[in-house]
Amino acid sequence: MHTKLIGAIGAVFSLALMMTGCTGARSMINEAPFGEADGKPVTLYTLENAKGARVGITDYGAIVTECWMPDRDGRYQDIALGFDTLAEYKEKSPYFGAIAGRVANRIDEGRFTLDGHTYQLATNNGPNHLHGGNKGFDKVVWDAETFQGIEGPGVRLTYVSPAGEENYPGAVRVQVEYQLTNNNELRVITEARTDAPTPINIAHHSYWNLAGQASGTILGQQLMLNADRYTPVDSTLIPTGQIAPVAGTPFDFRTPKAIGRDIGQLPGNGSDDPGGYDINYVVNGSPNAYRLVARASDPGSGRVMEIYADQPGVQFYSGNFLDNLPGKGGAIYPKHGAFCLETQVFPDSINHQGEAGWPNAVLRPEQTYRHVMVHRFSTN
Repeated sequence: MHTKLIGAIGAVFSLALMMTGCTGARSMINEAPFGEADGKPVTLYTLENAKGARVGITDYGAIVTECWMPDRDGRYQDIALGFDTLAEYKEKSPYFGAIAGRVANRIDEGRFTLDGHTYQLATNNGPNHLHGGNKGFDKVVWDAETFQGIEGPGVRLTYVSPAGEENYPGAVRVQVEYQLTNNNELRVITEARTDAPTPINIAHHSYWNLAGQASGTILGQQLMLNADRYTPVDSTLIPTGQIAPVAGTPFDFRTPKAIGRDIGQLPGNGSDDPGGYDINYVVNGSPNAYRLVARASDPGSGRVMEIYADQPGVQFYSGNFLDNLPGKGGAIYPKHGAFCLETQVFPDSINHQGEAGWPNAVLRPEQTYRHVMVHRFSTN
C-alpha cells in the first residue's frame, strides 16, 4: 500500500511517502524546506527504512546530513558529522557528507594537459586544486526526485555542469542516486556523461564516527583496508608517482587495528599539516571490480560499517583538520573526530595518464562514468 501526503502552508512544503508490507514494516520519505542557495529553494529529504534506520540528504551539494544506525542493543545514534543549518554548510563545511567533483581530491598546482591543451584550475588547497575548485559539486543545488524502491527509499539527484565551469572542459551531466535499503545499506550510485573529453573523479565524502557524531575521537575505532599498496605523497599531499607497499609502515591496515595505534608515527607533511592519515590506498583486486574496500567498527557500540565499491582507490582521512568545530546539536568536533573513506580514482591521476599502475581519469563523449559505493551497516 502506498500513501502520499502533501501539505502546503505559504512557502512550507512537505511530502511523506510510505510503503507498508504485510508485516506492518514501512519505509518513508519526508521532505522539508532547508533554506535557499543561488536563488533556489533547498530541500532536506529524510529516508527511513523498514527497520527504523534514517538518512538525511539535501539537494544542496547532494549532502548526507545525518545517518541514524542502531548499536548492538538497538539504540539509534547519528553517526555522520554535519550541521543543523544550510548556512553552516555554505559557510564552513569541510565537505561534510558531500559529493565532491568534477574531480575529487587534489590536482597538482591545479594544472593538467588533455589532448594537447593545458588547463589551469583554481588552487584552493595551498598550491593545489581540491574537490572541484572554488565552487564544486558540493556547493550547487541539484535537481532531485524521490523514489520508493523494492529494497527501500531513495532520492535521485541530477546536476549539469556547464562547459568551462571551474575552467574544466566539456559539459557534464551527473546523476547521484542514494538509497537506504531495508538491510541497512546506504547505496551511492553515480553516473556521468560529457560532450567533450574532461577529467572526472566523483567521490562521496561523509565523515563517520561509529560511536555517534558527538562522541569525541575515532582513534579507538578499528579499521581494515583491503589494500596492500598506497600512493605516497609530498609535503602538499600530492602523490609522488610511486606506488608502494604498506607492509612495515604505519599505513598498514590489512588486518584490523585501532586507527590511533600508529598515528603518532605520522608527524605531518609540513608546518600546515596537523598530522594523521590523508592518503590514497590501491584497493586489492581488479581496479574496476565491485569488491570489499574497508571494514570499520566501534568496540563500544558494536557498530560495523563495510564499504564495497568498484573504484581503483580509496582515500582514508582521519579528520586531521577538524579543530573543535561546532556541529549538530551542540556537538564539538575535535581533531580526529571522524574518519572518511572516499572511493575514487587516485589523486592527481590526470597528471599520470599512461603510467604503469595509474587509472584512467578522463571521460570521453562515447563513455559513461559509473561509480558504485555501498555502505553496509551491522553490529557485532
